[in-house]
Amino acid sequence: MEEILQKLTQQEEQLNEIASTVKKIKLYFVVMLSLSVATFIIPLVGLIFVVPWFLKTVGSTYQGLL
Repeated sequence: MEEILQKLTQQEEQLNEIASTVKKIKLYFVVMLSLSVATFIIPLVGLIFVVPWFLKTVGSTYQGLL
């Protein structure tokens, strides 16, 4: 009986360690996903504003030549 209780205690400790590791991995994935989205979306939004400004500037510069 004592042996079974000892094994159950060991299993509980191992499950707690596994749960802790899974939480850390989940947090890591969420952070990496957030950074990946941010590094893709922020430049995309920036281009939405920069491209029209650039075209306007270039168009006005070469307006007399065209």
